[in-house]
Amino acid sequence: MDTTILLFLLQDGLTNGAIYALLGLALVLVFAVTRVIFVPQGEFVAYGALTLATFDAGRAPGTAWLGLAFGLAATASELSSERRRVGLRRLLQSLASTTAVPLLAAAAAFIVAPMRPPSWISVLLTLAIIVPMGPNLYRIAFRPLADGSVLTLFIASIGVHFAMTGLGLVFFGAEGVRARPLSDLVFSVGPIPVTGQTLFVYAATILAMTALALFFGRALLGKALIATAMNRLGARLVGVRTEMSGRLAFALAALIGALSGVLIAPMTTIYYDTGFLIGLKGFIAAIIGALASYPVTALAALAVGIIESLASFFASNFKEAIVFTLIIPVLLWLSLAHGPADAEEGH
Repeated sequence: MDTTILLFLLQDGLTNGAIYALLGLALVLVFAVTRVIFVPQGEFVAYGALTLATFDAGRAPGTAWLGLAFGLAATASELSSERRRVGLRRLLQSLASTTAVPLLAAAAAFIVAPMRPPSWISVLLTLAIIVPMGPNLYRIAFRPLADGSVLTLFIASIGVHFAMTGLGLVFFGAEGVRARPLSDLVFSVGPIPVTGQTLFVYAATILAMTALALFFGRALLGKALIATAMNRLGARLVGVRTEMSGRLAFALAALIGALSGVLIAPMTTIYYDTGFLIGLKGFIAAIIGALASYPVTALAALAVGIIESLASFFASNFKEAIVFTLIIPVLLWLSLAHGPADAEEGH
């Protein structure tokens, strides 16, 4: 292997690692706030990519209907848990918080899609459709189990993953698609061609990490999330609405997932079940970061991307096995270093 090939592999690894870093950060965020190991994180990636590709084809995506269905289901879930408080005013408030954005996004999608809008409009519509699914999914599947054990939440998360994968097959079919590039820019750095799409990936990762750091460090909502992550009961006692924290964490996770899907849609062919494998690699990075450290998770994700890229050159048939094997020594080290711990500690 010469230097040029190595540089190509490193570029590919860093690009993939940047996506894994985004997903890893989302997984750490959701687990820290809600104790949910969010297995369906990759489905938001697939939904984002497939929705964008559908817009590029001049059709309204099925996720527009799915987002509206999620909103109605979330309203029904909220009202069923508050049967004594149900009234017209409460019903309208719930519908406004769960279905207003999905309804507007669906209407815009069906009006705009046949016009084949510019890429930036398609991206905004994609985010408007996918992001509200996050908090609505929390209302439907996880809020009723908020006081359950980590294992209970994990089982629910697996169930949601299978449901969302099946819905992806229903709405998008089994064929793979690829979106048009967000930028036609191409230039060379030495022997390596660099595309505008690759720069978008790097810029989005850096901006997301910076925005999260500022959000948690300075914003009141960010500090509420930190308080919820440190001690749910204590946060409740000082007036933090932990339910609101959960919805916000899931909204950020959906935003990061959809944005990741938008970024990779022009770079690789995406299928309805592609997101699971991508999400698993973000999960490896999150585990290396002990589901707690954002900087370690980001660095681990870059390492996972580079190792995957090198493995695809030296042992392509065993690429996935090599990547997933990384988690074994980490789990052993964490087990030996920390010993047995109470999974509900701090909550």
